Amino acid sequence: MSDQSRTLPPEALDAWAATLRQRFDLAEADVPVVAVLDLARDVAADVARPAAPLGAFVAGLVAGRAGDDPQAVREALEAVAALAAAWEQ
Repeated sequence: MSDQSRTLPPEALDAWAATLRQRFDLAEADVPVVAVLDLARDVAADVARPAAPLGAFVAGLVAGRAGDDPQAVREALEAVAALAAAWEQ
């Protein structure tokens, strides 16, 4: 691991998203970066910070099982965010 900051400027995040899309042959619509970041923020705030990556993973798993429709991705993200908003421990 390098000594560089672990915080990405927006252009670096865009480059990382482009790298992922290229490597896995995904369209830009397949990778809704803002929606994924919003989901991670919401889960971290409403459940717990460590729950954010798990929530994002589950949303991706659900979306993947639904097929290759970008709308299914957004619906999965929204469903996980709704669960987080309603979370009571």
